[in-house]
Amino acid sequence: MSSSQVKWDCSQCGYAPSDRRKYCSECHSMLTWTCTASGRSGRYTHYYRHRDNCSYCTPELEEEKQHEMEEKQQQLQALDNKQRPWSEWRRTNASCIQHTGYDVEQVQELYSMCEEPLVNYCSHKDCRLTNSAATSYLSPMNMLVVTLWYLKHYHSERYISSELNLSQAAVNYLLSTVVDILHSCVYPELISIPTNLSSSKTPHGPQQHHKLIVDSTFIAIPEPYDSEKRKAYYHAKISTNYALKVQIACDFNHRIVHVSECYRGSVHDITILRESGLLEHVNDAVQIIGDKGYIGEEYVVTPKKKSRGHELTDEDKDFNYDINSARAAIENINQRLKTYAILSTVYRGAIDNFDKATKIVQVVCALSFPPDDCSAEGQNWNMPIYDWNNQSKKPQVFNWWIKRLKKALHILDIVRIDHFRGLELYWSIPVDENFLPMKPIDGE
Repeated sequence: MSSSQVKWDCSQCGYAPSDRRKYCSECHSMLTWTCTASGRSGRYTHYYRHRDNCSYCTPELEEEKQHEMEEKQQQLQALDNKQRPWSEWRRTNASCIQHTGYDVEQVQELYSMCEEPLVNYCSHKDCRLTNSAATSYLSPMNMLVVTLWYLKHYHSERYISSELNLSQAAVNYLLSTVVDILHSCVYPELISIPTNLSSSKTPHGPQQHHKLIVDSTFIAIPEPYDSEKRKAYYHAKISTNYALKVQIACDFNHRIVHVSECYRGSVHDITILRESGLLEHVNDAVQIIGDKGYIGEEYVVTPKKKSRGHELTDEDKDFNYDINSARAAIENINQRLKTYAILSTVYRGAIDNFDKATKIVQVVCALSFPPDDCSAEGQNWNMPIYDWNNQSKKPQVFNWWIKRLKKALHILDIVRIDHFRGLELYWSIPVDENFLPMKPIDGE
């Protein structure tokens, strides 16, 4: 790229090329340049220093760079739907969910959250843009879905590189880059401690001041070669006996609100809690429910332990039952995280790279939210269409459900029941309403 203010010529033979090049095509001597606006001149090797500092050349080049960048971005966006694997997975929701864990609309919503950094990354790559589906690089959308595919199924980089006809080094760099982008764009949007925690109502907690639930989960790692590392990473609850440990906190709406950094498997739960910064948010009105591994903190509510030679009282047993029932929310979340193979199988990354492991866990926690949480506006739910509180209808409950589902399956290809809530709450959406998450519908 050369400014129109700069003229090129050969000082040896006088040849004046029409374009910028390093050597003269006639005598093979190094070319010299002259900036007509500033009057400066020099050999080819000094041109870039002049170009970046010349008040006449720089604005012109910046405008040209911006124009080229816009053209690249348009070409990349046009390539999104033509290049595989997105060109194949986007055809049906079933295929998209199978590979990424999200349907097509949810992937597009997720893409909109991190579109700008993905497009900027691709635009600055030194690659030749074509309309071919067999290019040696991936478009922004394909970078995203390949990373989702990797996190969901944890295929080896060698396998991914062979499937996409990319080098293994390119796949490694691509995955690391997109995880960084997701961590900077998606994770802060979906995972955060509510600012009004003390005043918010607790819908299902034992007490109103019980606001959060905390627990740790583990990522299995191979047995370290070093004896000191084996001792540091040892954890008996993992099949490999060695693990990384991370702490997760959620509220009583089953929303993850905090994810700690990764630690070695032998680190005690209460140590992670104290170092995580979560205790900065607790007080008399905001208390945390935890298991017996968190005994010892003032605002952490744990089950009562049986003292030596004494049984628990009925009151203590009822208290423990309430606490353990409340902890079901965090247990369900930990189970949901394990649907991502990168957290449920043996981790193949560097076990000492805690920064990378932490980013992966935090990104997966953000991605494992209910899919509708990707939207800031939510879903249109009206009230349950079946009166579960009517005692006279209880004997007919399951017959009603059987008839309802048979009718639904007769007229629909797919019927979705939302996890364990399918038999507790059932919603309908009027045909003429728009589907927007968590936005209530007025009227009956």
